[in-house]
Amino acid sequence: MILSCGEALIDMLPRTSTQGEACFAPYAGGAVFNTAIALGRLGAPSAFFSGVSTDMLGEILADTLTASKVDVQYLARSDRPTTVAFVKLVNGQATYAFYDEATAGRMLSTDQLPSLPATTQALFFGGISLVNDPAASTYEALQAREAPARVTMIDPNIRPGFIAGKEEPYRARIKRMIARADIVKLSDEDLHWLEGAGDLSALAQQILAKGPKVVFITEGAAGARAVTATQNRFVAATKVTVADTVGAGDTFNAGALAALHAAGTLTKSALTSLSDEVLDAALGLGTRAAAITVSRPGANPPWTHEL
Repeated sequence: MILSCGEALIDMLPRTSTQGEACFAPYAGGAVFNTAIALGRLGAPSAFFSGVSTDMLGEILADTLTASKVDVQYLARSDRPTTVAFVKLVNGQATYAFYDEATAGRMLSTDQLPSLPATTQALFFGGISLVNDPAASTYEALQAREAPARVTMIDPNIRPGFIAGKEEPYRARIKRMIARADIVKLSDEDLHWLEGAGDLSALAQQILAKGPKVVFITEGAAGARAVTATQNRFVAATKVTVADTVGAGDTFNAGALAALHAAGTLTKSALTSLSDEVLDAALGLGTRAAAITVSRPGANPPWTHEL
């Protein structure tokens, strides 16, 4: 089982009504939620841990997970409200306005951490869930508890606007979690935000020096690369007509994890000596799946049969 740990929210996406008026439509989303959904649709054993409301929007989230073959037994349900994010699209690029105060997701606490079975191979962390306490500290505590024995992966999916005024503690948390992680995924923009200007491959080596075994870097329309201590593999992006980029990186994460799982390499020992073929397969599935996601509106990851 691959347990995705992080935010679940409702994305309010811009649409036009039948009367021609600007409006918003609700879609289940959240970076880590999207990865769990994509894993389930790609046939990997997917489960999800998050604080999820029992309100109407929370039911949409739970039902969407179940419909995509994601195990929901680890959801921490409460009567707090659901996080909502209003999305603005400019040339297909998304910016967000979050409404997250006192929500079920944000108020997740360490007494709600699940006990995990031996079949749990890996845990995935990331997104805005790593910004605000108590949830951010709760997810970090879970990673710290599980990292010695199980594979952990992190994709910070950095939103500079969301962390305004909290940058120092946020950077410190991400630094600690990267040091514990076996796999790190960063967009090229995220990598520069963390490590400064410079060549992407050289900056990836700086991330590896902190402790991880594999760094995946997504480079937008160019493609994605995987960097280890001795390897630097690159796969070009699949060319498609872009509807929007919502969920692209999240889907890539799922593709990479699903490929590593299928190859039997989602273990701490195997990740120290991945072959070029396995890295290429992870990059290939990640980029192909992400291409389908960006070709249609909203975060709508593909099913295996669509690949």
